[in-house]
Amino acid sequence: MNHVTEYSATEVDGTYRMGFTVGAHSARHMRRILRMLLARWELAALADAAELALTELVANVVRHVPGRGCAVVILLRPRGLRVEVEDGSPSPPRAPGDVRPLAEDGRGLLLVDAVTDRWGTEGTATGKTVWFECDRPGLRGTRP
Repeated sequence: MNHVTEYSATEVDGTYRMGFTVGAHSARHMRRILRMLLARWELAALADAAELALTELVANVVRHVPGRGCAVVILLRPRGLRVEVEDGSPSPPRAPGDVRPLAEDGRGLLLVDAVTDRWGTEGTATGKTVWFECDRPGLRGTRP
């Protein structure tokens, strides 16, 4: 993805979905889209955490998914934000607890775990979805 088309955030009703073939610079464009949506939804306070988590999930697609194809889904939920990255690889991501202490890679989901309220992975008929959720600031620490 080399170019982001401008669009009016008023056209977005709480769901954004787009398919991409990602590369080294794709996360920058996706962060921009995410930031615009969060501003529109009055959730700008979630931007730093959500942008970091999205960057890590996109980086995993670039590094580990043949063909680098994925779909990004950004959802406005009553509790806050949910972001899903779907790809065609059935291989689950390495769990944060499986990272060796001196490993040079594999720390992306540790970051996702640290900055989001919840995250997980689900198998699909064609691959998997890795998702995360960030609660509205007033809801943090309460049960979903």
